Amino acid sequence: MLNNYESFDNSETSSRKSALIQERVGLVAAHMYKQFLDYQHATVNTNEIFVRMIEDIQAVTEIIKEAFSSRNVTTQNIYVDTDPQKSIVIMNILWHKISFTTRCNFQPQVLYRENLNHLFSTRIMAIKGNYNEIMIGVKDHKEEMARLLDEEIASLFVPAETTHSAIMKIRHLGSREIQINQMDAAREFVLKVVESVCGGGFYHEEGSRKSFNI
Repeated sequence: MLNNYESFDNSETSSRKSALIQERVGLVAAHMYKQFLDYQHATVNTNEIFVRMIEDIQAVTEIIKEAFSSRNVTTQNIYVDTDPQKSIVIMNILWHKISFTTRCNFQPQVLYRENLNHLFSTRIMAIKGNYNEIMIGVKDHKEEMARLLDEEIASLFVPAETTHSAIMKIRHLGSREIQINQMDAAREFVLKVVESVCGGGFYHEEGSRKSFNI
């Protein structure tokens, strides 16, 4: 008889444990599913902005070519390269090389907020140099991000909701954020990056001095 009671107690305890595990794991699954949906929506928004960005980059490059051509300067070093997946665009403007990429969105991520209401978003990065040359020898996402951050000019963070503003952060402006509606984000990001890079220049190398921005 004692063994029967013990068996009943063990069954009841096991049932409670199972219910507790199911409840807590269910909450985790619901949280991850929300992240998954936000990640999908933000990715769609980012891809749409990046397509417009490619068009704006080509337009900006053509205007620069015309400006130099009208001054009888050769324009063979002013051009745009785009990868077949439309995830990288490289601008070559004489001695400046600028790359734009969406290849930093390999997992759901949020933009930090001090009030802890972190903003879920994907990201478009602008970096100094030719992306393909910078990534030679990269073995994993961690190393890829380290190199991207080393060469970052600016980032555009794109939220999951189309009605929410995208957020632009320029590296040399520190933590300052510029909010832009998503319809204008492609144009404004491209122009700001080109102004920051091509409106500046290079110091003669003396220790840590490498470049300056307007």
